[in-house]
Amino acid sequence: MAKVKPFRGLRPPKEMVEEVVSRPYDVLNSEEARAEAEGNPKSLYHIIKPEIDFAPGFDEHDPAVYDKAVENFNAFQKNGWLVQDEKDKYYIYAQTMDGRTQYGFVVAAWVDDYMEGRIKKHELTRRDKEEDRMKHVRINNANVEPVFFAFPDNEPLQKIIDTVTAGKPEYDFVAPDGFGHTFWVIEDEAMIEEITRQFAAIPNLYIADGHHRSAAAALVGAEKAKNNPNHKGDEEYNYFLAVAFPASHLKIIDYNRVVRDLNGLTSEEFLQKVAENFEVKKMGKETYHPTGLHNFSLYLDGEWYSLTAKPGTYNDQDPIGVLDVTVSSDLILRDILGITDLRSDKRIDFVGGIRGLEELKRRVDSGEMKMALALYPVTMDQLINIADTGNIMPPKTTWFEPKLRSGLVIHKLD
Repeated sequence: MAKVKPFRGLRPPKEMVEEVVSRPYDVLNSEEARAEAEGNPKSLYHIIKPEIDFAPGFDEHDPAVYDKAVENFNAFQKNGWLVQDEKDKYYIYAQTMDGRTQYGFVVAAWVDDYMEGRIKKHELTRRDKEEDRMKHVRINNANVEPVFFAFPDNEPLQKIIDTVTAGKPEYDFVAPDGFGHTFWVIEDEAMIEEITRQFAAIPNLYIADGHHRSAAAALVGAEKAKNNPNHKGDEEYNYFLAVAFPASHLKIIDYNRVVRDLNGLTSEEFLQKVAENFEVKKMGKETYHPTGLHNFSLYLDGEWYSLTAKPGTYNDQDPIGVLDVTVSSDLILRDILGITDLRSDKRIDFVGGIRGLEELKRRVDSGEMKMALALYPVTMDQLINIADTGNIMPPKTTWFEPKLRSGLVIHKLD
């Protein structure tokens, strides 16, 4: 059962929220963070990407950078840019993009649920990335950034969302990227108890986005438990910061591929090989979007093509075999182009669907890439099925948008 609890959130005063909050640490590089934070000492980037306070090119993993994060985190609290709530609370966080709004509960999730597999994952994590975030959690003694969870729809929790969001929000703003962010504080004790009770009836939570942050937060919590001779189990470090959304609120967008060369083949030879496993139809110059599962869009030599996987090339009974990322990785990238390791092969790159198919066309037309492949997005049902069956998705399969803003609320571990 999913164990969550309310917590005393550390968050910006209402009039400062837009100066403090930022994009997540892993969606931009140090230079971009430096540019976004320029002239703004209140920007959370000074805590989550503290290398911006050093000369450009300074090693972001240098111990001095982690120390700077702590110095800045303490200064934010001393200056009143982050203020801790006096009582344990839950919060509701809504994000609006393209006229669609998703509402999530901000909770403290139980470390043991992650360690024992009740918080389910669908992606592999890299140890070096985990270690970086573990240092950040450890040294700040806080989960500065939340992880992004999904849970099966629950009617009583939906009613609470409807009730709370009918009231006045604490924060309500549109970020520079055009996405709306709205945040409510839940004060009502009976409602807080009901949220805890309803989550306890949900068998599993699912990591949608933030696998490295989840692993780091849980591992630090477990480490603190092990190192505390007086550990009781109710300490704050037994929990980590998450925003949990009903699955039906979420939409996964496409995650597409661009490839540098055709592995020595001419375009005609490449298309002939593709036609062995796909119905190939030339669509012309007009951008072509995949129309459904097992339909792909290919951009090559200034033309768009529709590729439809032939029956027998995929396995609808297998949670991984049914995925279009598996079909295209096996039958096009591996068998024709010789790309076997999506994580490390330099001949391939990945483009989040938020950039649109025009970005694929641009990268091919520029001569940087030879061809592009657009995939129909994975569904939430597929993601949950993969996590429930203990499978792991191939790399670069899901792209969630909008991303959670960091700094709306922080969870301290003491």
